[in-house]
Amino acid sequence: MTYETILTEKQDDLLIITLNRPDRLNAWTPKMGRELSGAIAAANEDDDINAMVVTGAGKGFCAGADIKDVFDAQVEGRDKERRTEGDRATGDWVADIRASKPIVAAINGAAIGVGLTQILPMDFLIATPEAKLSVRFVKMGLVPELASSHFLAARVGFGMASELMLTGKTVLGEEAQEIGLVDKVVGANALLSAACETARAMGQNPRDAVRHIKQLLTDNAHETDLSLVQKREIEALQQAYKSPEHKEAVKAFIDKREPDFKAARQQ
Repeated sequence: MTYETILTEKQDDLLIITLNRPDRLNAWTPKMGRELSGAIAAANEDDDINAMVVTGAGKGFCAGADIKDVFDAQVEGRDKERRTEGDRATGDWVADIRASKPIVAAINGAAIGVGLTQILPMDFLIATPEAKLSVRFVKMGLVPELASSHFLAARVGFGMASELMLTGKTVLGEEAQEIGLVDKVVGANALLSAACETARAMGQNPRDAVRHIKQLLTDNAHETDLSLVQKREIEALQQAYKSPEHKEAVKAFIDKREPDFKAARQQ
């Protein structure tokens, strides 16, 4: 499929999605949101794709919402494509990301505002030392969205999340790793290969198990009722026992060979 604001490229069992408005540092627009959602949905339906990597073209990852095309249009009443979550026409982004095949973000430059909040629910964030990250909504007289007040606090803790959101400060890649905002920092030349390696390591595993684990992390990360945590785990485990991929993993172990999960799913 041809897109206007993103590029997609299959590399074996991976889909690499590149935000492609480099002249605007890949600033977010409603069209970009819809195209991202569409590309991820299509990848989830493609049995040949095990995982995804999202990165940006040029010097930036995503410098936030396009001020001219989004905010100025809203202020002037000229917007027909409102940026609010309810009008975004891309479904529930956070739910879609948490239910998706593994997605790794390769943050090659500025990730500001929605450029950062849209990737916080993803499974692993890798940045370059030069990457600039900020949830500076307060600077625009706005509040954060995409459940970022949850995911940011989950990543960096309540106090640091408060500082980042209430001051609107910007942090570079290495500091972002130190505070837990990103999971890994590598040089620019190694960024994409590192992201692909991590995505493949996640995606090569049985899909039912991956899906259940992602859901358990979503539901249980802040759950204080440990009996409920265990109840969810047992329910997911009972379903996993029945999956053809689990049966293939056991048989492959006994036969001393590599499992073929794709063939098992197609039986």
